[in-house]
Amino acid sequence: MSNDKIIRIGGASGFWGESDMAVPQLLKAGIDQPPLDYIVFDYLAEITMSIMARARAKNPDLGYATDFVSAVIKPHIEAIAKQGIKLISNAGGTNPAACAKAVRAVIAEAGLDLKVAVITGDDLTSRATELADRREMFSGEQFPDPENIASINAYLGAFPIAAALDRGADIVITGRCVDSAVTLGACIHEFGWCAEDWDRLSGASLAGHILECGPQATGGNFTDWESIADSMDNAGYPIAEIAADGSFIATKPEGTGGIVNIGTIGEQMLYEIGDPQAYMLPDVICDFSGVALEQVGEDRVSVTGAIGHAAPDTYKTCATYSDGWKLVAPFFFIGLDAKKKAESFAANALKRARAKLRASNAGDFDDVLLETLGDDSHYGAFAEGSGSREVVLKIGVKHRDPKATMMMLKEATGMGLATPPGLALFAGGRPKPTPVVRLFSLLVPKSDVSVSVTVDDKAREFSEATGIAFDAASIQRPDTPSLPGSDEPMVDVPLIQLAWGRSGDKGDKSNIGILPRNKKFAPYIWAALSESKVRERFAHFLAQPDDAASVARYYMPGTGAINILLHDILGGGGVASMRNDPQGKSYAQILLAAPISIPQSLAEAL
Repeated sequence: MSNDKIIRIGGASGFWGESDMAVPQLLKAGIDQPPLDYIVFDYLAEITMSIMARARAKNPDLGYATDFVSAVIKPHIEAIAKQGIKLISNAGGTNPAACAKAVRAVIAEAGLDLKVAVITGDDLTSRATELADRREMFSGEQFPDPENIASINAYLGAFPIAAALDRGADIVITGRCVDSAVTLGACIHEFGWCAEDWDRLSGASLAGHILECGPQATGGNFTDWESIADSMDNAGYPIAEIAADGSFIATKPEGTGGIVNIGTIGEQMLYEIGDPQAYMLPDVICDFSGVALEQVGEDRVSVTGAIGHAAPDTYKTCATYSDGWKLVAPFFFIGLDAKKKAESFAANALKRARAKLRASNAGDFDDVLLETLGDDSHYGAFAEGSGSREVVLKIGVKHRDPKATMMMLKEATGMGLATPPGLALFAGGRPKPTPVVRLFSLLVPKSDVSVSVTVDDKAREFSEATGIAFDAASIQRPDTPSLPGSDEPMVDVPLIQLAWGRSGDKGDKSNIGILPRNKKFAPYIWAALSESKVRERFAHFLAQPDDAASVARYYMPGTGAINILLHDILGGGGVASMRNDPQGKSYAQILLAAPISIPQSLAEAL
């Protein structure tokens, strides 16, 4: 980091509904440590957009993250203004203008003079009919019936945010933008970067990616969770100290819980990125494969080496749409052969329900899911706990008619006196049908999207750089590691002893990031985790377990990490899925149990 100027950005929110402890903590950090320049907030996910769209349809004054106003602005705006911290947030959701109006009202009540900017143009919902000829960018499926569309939003980038800051904005509120854009926008403004500063844009985008999930960078979901378990009630929220070349140091406020080390930052770097050499954002295509992580102090990790390429000429755009109803109900079985009892009960309940559906000409269920939890079933063929004496049975069904889903519940509960022994029914009220909300991803040319930047009611059209078509075939893949020659005996150790891991979702895909605790382990991990071996581990979840293309893996020589991408594995993903883990959050934990063969001397050194 040879440049003098450093900007400090705190990440205060990773989803709508997160704890409100971040802002007070980050404000205190600006007193105890060098002051913060920005606090950024990420509230949005694809399903969040559909929820907000429904809220706006019922009330034109809603459709945004109300927590941003009630838990951030109202209690803290005076302290924020006093410290001179700027806020950037995608709290606008499907109604950024209403969010800005509510924020301005609080500012006026506090007697403060702060400029509020609004970024609009991402909402393409009214153009559903116009987009009806588009195909899904991954599966090739046809566009859903426009009548069923809940939301359509283009993922905008960071340059409109920078334009708002250039015009003096103190608070910037966006609709849907990529999660990292709230951080990158501040950097573009502060450092004067242009659209061709690809490596810098990539580095700061990685900083935004580290910040966007809040305490996931400081010990949340960390493989070595036990080392910090006693301190996570006061988990620190991440801070990025970003230099003019795009490199940065990740840290957290002093005196807070959790930890910032190569493991926590490396896990978050790998989280939900797909191809690490083609992490596509509106402003730059990022290559994180050569990124280096270095512990440079207590709770301080240096992140360098991100590479960027020219921005794409399209916006990734996500539509959400209604596709029937689902109902998922839990039942508990206790005693010997609990799993067999649960399976027998489920089979008979479904027979009864289907008989009633046939009698009423309602048609069969569109989908049925049976899961037993507590018996190692998430490990598939590698399960070790099939003899468990207590399991949770989940029966899930989908149907076009919500009343049909209730038929399953009625018949299952009606079997309470005609069941194998050991059934304990659910408490706390019966489940109810919920809408199935599916995701449809498409690409929309940037030239077809009109973006506007409004500062204090003065709107200006924003001219986005058009970008270029991206050719994935042009990527130069790095050499993969080869096993070193050795005459030593080989022994198997579980992957968790050699690596950290984290997993997440993108629609119906899941990625698993595996980061070696030491780069000397990388060749052995790469050799053991072949695509075929990973398919074996997840065959019970994959829609097409025999398809070689269902699993892809990418090597990252900067850290020795592997990013594994699993296609069509989440039962539709998000709200559409009936799985116990519809976001693949547990998949890294499943893979960390896999055996890795290493030389005996390495094993003894562990």
